[in-house]
Amino acid sequence: MHIPDGYLGPITWGALWLVMIPIWIIASRKLKKDLKTKNVPLLAMGAAFSFVIMMFNVPVLGGSTGHAVGGTLIAIVLGPWAALVAVSVALIIQALFFGDGGITAIAANSFNIGFVLPFIGYYIYRLISANADITSTRHWIGAGIASYIAINVAAILTGIEFGIQPILYPAVDGKFQYFMYPLSVSVPAMAFEHLLVFGFVEAIVTLMVVRYLQQTDASLLRLTERTISQDKIPAGVSV
Repeated sequence: MHIPDGYLGPITWGALWLVMIPIWIIASRKLKKDLKTKNVPLLAMGAAFSFVIMMFNVPVLGGSTGHAVGGTLIAIVLGPWAALVAVSVALIIQALFFGDGGITAIAANSFNIGFVLPFIGYYIYRLISANADITSTRHWIGAGIASYIAINVAAILTGIEFGIQPILYPAVDGKFQYFMYPLSVSVPAMAFEHLLVFGFVEAIVTLMVVRYLQQTDASLLRLTERTISQDKIPAGVSV
């Protein structure tokens, strides 16, 4: 889902910079207020995990690339605002030092992958696992479903951003300035690959990690204030 430079015109990537700058400011303030010092290493690990898993890019015909993200998993453990920061950091490093995703498209990639994906994944997970015991299968099943839906929403959104470029910037003398394929090509291209392949990869990775945490350190699934207030903790599980 990484958008390279030259795919989006200034109207699109400029608008998304205007959207993401205040969101990043809000996220940083929320982390300063809510993130405990002892959880900072977890945030760094989340960013590193997302960075590594997103490096396994597979080209998508008529679009950009397909890959897992790990955003829903980070959101489940640390909350969606922390996931936004972690994934955004990974995306910025990839763009600046590895050429994976464009510099002008950092805000667009962060909006799709760092903002939309973790928030959708987190709240679907919370909806499915609400009031369930911390050891309940609803947690890891919910994590898998949530991550599958979230990454596909992000992929479709990316396809829409691609597909509106020929509308915003029609061909001049038969040549397109930016992305040339219409919505009828870009959206299916991004959607099918993630619905059939990358969505399942994301879901399997997320549910396996959540299941592992249930068995080894269930308190990690209750780090956010919202989770602490809703989950039931069995005897012997520390917070």
